[in-house]
Amino acid sequence: MIASEEIRKTVSIRIESIVLKGNLIVPAKGTGLVIFSHGSGSSRLSPRNNYVAEVLQKKGLATLLFDLLTEDEDRIYENRFNIDLLTIRLINVTQWAQRQNEIHGLPIGYFGASTGAASALRAAAFFGKDIKAVVSRGGRPDMALQELKKVTAPTLLIVGGWDNVVIELNEMAYQKLQCERKLQIIPKATHLFEEPGKLEEVAGISANWFAAYLLNKKVESHV
Repeated sequence: MIASEEIRKTVSIRIESIVLKGNLIVPAKGTGLVIFSHGSGSSRLSPRNNYVAEVLQKKGLATLLFDLLTEDEDRIYENRFNIDLLTIRLINVTQWAQRQNEIHGLPIGYFGASTGAASALRAAAFFGKDIKAVVSRGGRPDMALQELKKVTAPTLLIVGGWDNVVIELNEMAYQKLQCERKLQIIPKATHLFEEPGKLEEVAGISANWFAAYLLNKKVESHV
């Protein structure tokens, strides 16, 4: 469904006995949806992910940022690295999104950050061709190695040039992926892309990737 005017709302996503909070923004005439899977210790309020989401919205993409854990669950440190649990949550939330009138039928992509990239890739493997694109930002796709060969969605792995250990882990994952894929190293950037202009670069590259595979638009060069 294509919304005739912009929609911005906080949503409550009920999964069995728990409720996860989320922020859904659907631009007017938005024709694709990107669901965010954040990294350990982060939430739907992540300033970095919200910045990326704003850039995607300007491209005509709806965005859904949500808390993968409840407040009580997040107090248990180990839950933040429980990729099985986080993957199940992302799958459940994706199924919830597919039922919502405002975004029903929109092609879906995932944006995963840090450990959230592992859950995004595992969920993409679960859904197969129903997920049209994946972007990993400073991600840990190595935590989903067993499922990578099942991923069919075009996958972009973005890593900071100074994030040496994570570069190696992403190179390992890149070799395992059998779908269309790209490893993009951002020069002079660390894990969180906090250096001037680097997060903007990540957002622009991500927006072009999603535009190409969710909106069928030609990828623009990002300056």
